[in-house]
Amino acid sequence: MSFHWPWALAAAGIVPLLLLVRWWLNRRRKRTAVTVSSVALIRAALPGRTAWRRRIPVYLFLAGLVALAGGLARPQARISVPSNNTSILLAIDVSGSMCSTDVEPNRLSAAIDAARKFVEAQDDGTKIGLVAFSGIAGLLVTPTTDQGQLLDAIDTLKTARGTAIGQAILTSIDAIAETNPDVAATGVDLGDAAPNALGDYEPDTIVVLTDGSNTTGVDPVTAAEQAAARRVRVFTIGFGTTEPSQMVCTPDQVSGDSFAGGGFRGGGGGFGGGRGRVQEIDEDALTKVADLTGGQYFKAQDADELDGVLGDLPKEIGLHQANVEISFWFVLAGAVLVFTGLGLSLWWNRAPGLTVRPAKKV
Repeated sequence: MSFHWPWALAAAGIVPLLLLVRWWLNRRRKRTAVTVSSVALIRAALPGRTAWRRRIPVYLFLAGLVALAGGLARPQARISVPSNNTSILLAIDVSGSMCSTDVEPNRLSAAIDAARKFVEAQDDGTKIGLVAFSGIAGLLVTPTTDQGQLLDAIDTLKTARGTAIGQAILTSIDAIAETNPDVAATGVDLGDAAPNALGDYEPDTIVVLTDGSNTTGVDPVTAAEQAAARRVRVFTIGFGTTEPSQMVCTPDQVSGDSFAGGGFRGGGGGFGGGRGRVQEIDEDALTKVADLTGGQYFKAQDADELDGVLGDLPKEIGLHQANVEISFWFVLAGAVLVFTGLGLSLWWNRAPGLTVRPAKKV
């Protein structure tokens, strides 16, 4: 918790001042005490009050003054709040291994279907951008609220050789920098500032969906350091299994350089890689990327799990830490404590009621 006007906390100095005045009055009262012959008669004439009845109203009153002084300082709490200016960069792996059929009908088709559902499920005001990466990474759609444009671009995804996860992260950062002036482009030198000392995360977020490991370009962890320095979170998704499977894509899912040596063979109306292949997901690197940037790593081994991961992401992405003023609660608590203390003091110090008895007849 922080205070917008910390100097206003000086108002709490009235509490020790009142305690000092109370101590001085008690001491003065003892000096001017009158000696009487019978203390028992005086005690009988006064209303009974225990020590705790004398102290509780005072403590409540003083605690209320402290709370009111805290309210004057405009306290602010760090809480997670929904962001109304979030943009999501969805980076999808379109390497040749996305033709693997361990996820029916193949990984690329399942990823396209999940991405479409993700876009359609977002609120109208959410901006989404699309990055596709294989051996290179390219921005297909800048962050936009036009779902039709995004869906059309998703449907055109084609596989190619290579997997450049690190370059996909850098491309996504540059896309965010074009719309968010608080995020510097990757070519800007930020100096030696530590990423965790720069403040809160930006509302813009990167989601990387891949089925393999980085084979070319910038190392993903190095790219993640660039994202962390700019306070941009990266959520990573490892998609697929490690089971051997055929590589089968439809003709419209394959670009000219999907596989080295042009090793295609027809089968089932598409292009197949013949023997089954094992694809290893670099979970260690994906986890490091997520941890370094404040994101999270997810594993999805089939289409249903991928739908679930993408469906739950907005709960994480849509929240960010912000300062929220809570002066109202301090003032409310202070007022309740002050009036409770005053009320108890008046009630417990009220004069005893007089009982009227009818006169006896002579």
